[in-house]
Amino acid sequence: MSNIGTWAQQVAQPWLLLSLGASSFMIGLDAFALGAPAFFLTLFGGVLADRADRRRITSIFQSIQMLCPTLLVVLLLTGMVHPWIIICLSLVVGVTDALSMPSFQSIVPSLVERSQIAQGLALNSIQFNLSRILGPSIAGVLLVSMGAAGCFASSAVSYLPFIAVALWILPRGKATADAGAATNSQGLFSGARDIVADPNLRGALITVLTTSFLCSPLITFTPVLVKESLHGDASHFSIGMASFGVGGMLGAFSLLLISRHIDLRSFSSKLAALYGLTLELAGLNTWNWGLPVLLVFAGLCMTASNTAANSLLQASASPQLRGQTVSLYMLAMRGGLSAGSLLTGISVHLTGVRTALIINGCLAVAIHLYTGWVWQRANKVVITS
Repeated sequence: MSNIGTWAQQVAQPWLLLSLGASSFMIGLDAFALGAPAFFLTLFGGVLADRADRRRITSIFQSIQMLCPTLLVVLLLTGMVHPWIIICLSLVVGVTDALSMPSFQSIVPSLVERSQIAQGLALNSIQFNLSRILGPSIAGVLLVSMGAAGCFASSAVSYLPFIAVALWILPRGKATADAGAATNSQGLFSGARDIVADPNLRGALITVLTTSFLCSPLITFTPVLVKESLHGDASHFSIGMASFGVGGMLGAFSLLLISRHIDLRSFSSKLAALYGLTLELAGLNTWNWGLPVLLVFAGLCMTASNTAANSLLQASASPQLRGQTVSLYMLAMRGGLSAGSLLTGISVHLTGVRTALIINGCLAVAIHLYTGWVWQRANKVVITS
């Protein structure tokens, strides 16, 4: 329920920016503001998840975040909204997400056995991608009937079940920190350094980072692709976003159906490379009907690859470092998207959206193939689902 509102807002926000006369760079800057705090605060969020009360962290920061779409509704109704205000509110959302999401996302391994972590994360991904289908569909109706204010209002209301579930499911009290952890800044991040030092886990993080940096801007600039290159409207955009969600659900289902003995490293790297190839095809595509088809395949590849990498990370993490493990995954995913959206926005401004996507896709395929080769050569026991 919460993610449906979030996706409704994420469909409306770039479209609103375009309607206010914002450039492609401004749209990339908005995505950068949303993800940039991940660079600086996600690791602190992971430490909080390992050492503090996860229920309290989640409820406080998500309550603050709920005020942002509420304010946008007021500004839209009073005619006082401006692009810079939207970007500033995206920054607030990014800060609260970076500090609270490790606490919430690390709950799955606490609810299931280690052998079921991949399946648990896949089920979590299914609900997320189901909302990616329903949210844009609802957003398309709201944009036509009520305007962007309806999408932001639905987003604000959707925080209530999220906060309620966080208070209901997350365990009470402080998380148990590693007894040997130091309290200074070096000790705070010593666990993160240990995670990155492992070749298997480092390969997973590099794969997620490359996908987020080079491929995920496809979603950020889909409204530009639809409006300026394919000459579509809001309905075409919402259909495209819903198509990406359909692909995401298929990718999550694939992890539920595959053998438990599959090598998650190979599975993740190959699907990531296919995502890069899909990005190239999206840049070459000239038909409105072709974009939803490509977005289905893009959603499948991204979800399957990232969830496999996340499963490998969380299955290998000790309970004392689970929050920091999640924070590194989020840093790679959201931080990569943030920086990638900003740089791709500059590339779109200079070369056009099609050329920018093709360049990103070519680079992604090359890096993923090389990373996958190095990853497979890591002298470690193969970690399976």
